[in-house]
Amino acid sequence: MTIDAVIFDIGNVLIEWQPERFYDREIGEARRRALFDAVDLHAMNERVDLGHGFQDVIYETAARYPDFAAEIRMWHDRWIELAQPVIPHSVKLLRALRARGVPVFALTNFGIESYAYAQTQFDFLNEFDQEYVSGRMRVTKPDPRIYELVEEQSGVAPQNLLFADDRAANISAARVRGWKAHLFEGPAGWADALVMHDLLSPEEAAA
Repeated sequence: MTIDAVIFDIGNVLIEWQPERFYDREIGEARRRALFDAVDLHAMNERVDLGHGFQDVIYETAARYPDFAAEIRMWHDRWIELAQPVIPHSVKLLRALRARGVPVFALTNFGIESYAYAQTQFDFLNEFDQEYVSGRMRVTKPDPRIYELVEEQSGVAPQNLLFADDRAANISAARVRGWKAHLFEGPAGWADALVMHDLLSPEEAAA
């Protein structure tokens, strides 16, 4: 079956996304555990990913938890440090596909302002043929609607899409719609999948 487009998730596929690691480094593990026990920061971020204001959501949350206000505001004020480091082999694969003429899309749970900011910091985020950003779409993975919108807007049949994501739920939802999908557990496995689908040669896919 022909693959007409390859779709990359971004967090933990192209850029590592481990906020707990950032907080462990900045405030220590004990304080980080207390923070994450007291405040559902990932639910807070989900609101941003659904298109709510980046600073507004985070600062409102900080105001509700004054004991942790400074730490919560870091999620906004030092956000680019949370979204680090880049995964170089994955970026190489993206660029190798584009050099081959394979259309490459992004499908990511990401806020509107935070994605725009990330594009100023990571040049490869400006290299997709099409971008599907949850904040703009007002729906997040694994809601089936986001996959349906990709199909509608791209015009690519589900069976001709190949998608990489690090979350099993997101992969399962894509497969239900008929997408080819790869659970990303590291760039080497993703490279192997691209070779298996005859999208890259082993040399092009090498780290």
